[in-house]
Amino acid sequence: MKSKILILIGILAFYSCQNKNESKNIIKTIVQDTLSKTVGGTANLSDAPSRDDKAVELIRKQLNILLEKDLPAMTKADRFFYYQAFDLNNDDKNEYFVGFSNSYFCGSGGCSGYILNNDGSLINRFSVTDYPILIANTSTENFFDLIIESNREFHIVRMKDGKYPSNPSVQEIWKGVTPKESAKVLDITDKKMEKYSF
Repeated sequence: MKSKILILIGILAFYSCQNKNESKNIIKTIVQDTLSKTVGGTANLSDAPSRDDKAVELIRKQLNILLEKDLPAMTKADRFFYYQAFDLNNDDKNEYFVGFSNSYFCGSGGCSGYILNNDGSLINRFSVTDYPILIANTSTENFFDLIIESNREFHIVRMKDGKYPSNPSVQEIWKGVTPKESAKVLDITDKKMEKYSF
């Protein structure tokens, strides 16, 4: 009886190892197929689930309004954005930084972008901005000041009459050392941020 049990355990162990190797081979095949399709440019990324939360839908709706005249000239590849939420005025409601990284919105001086209120209304439009944007420890008109790189120089951008200046490159050059404790938003290059279509 003991020998039959040992044989049965041995057979189960053998089949168990076989199934593990088979599932590893299936996973390996799927990974290789996905990588080859991605490198070859044939992967269909439209099947990937998007994060359709309230903020993304709000931003999509606003971008379609703000860019209404631009939409006919834009390609499908141009119609992507990144966003990050940050409470700029300590009212416990996030504002949304919206940025782009394609040739329609970016040039040699930097990229265009927006800051939207938590209800989707426009606070600001930016041009010639490099990412990330740093949030300074100081504030003006109850909104945090921003440190924005433009044309390879950092500029301090302060709220004035309810708006930030739209062209950071003509603002005062930041003379201090970039504060390490500053929060960063739209860290598109160093951080793997999700992009969304609109």
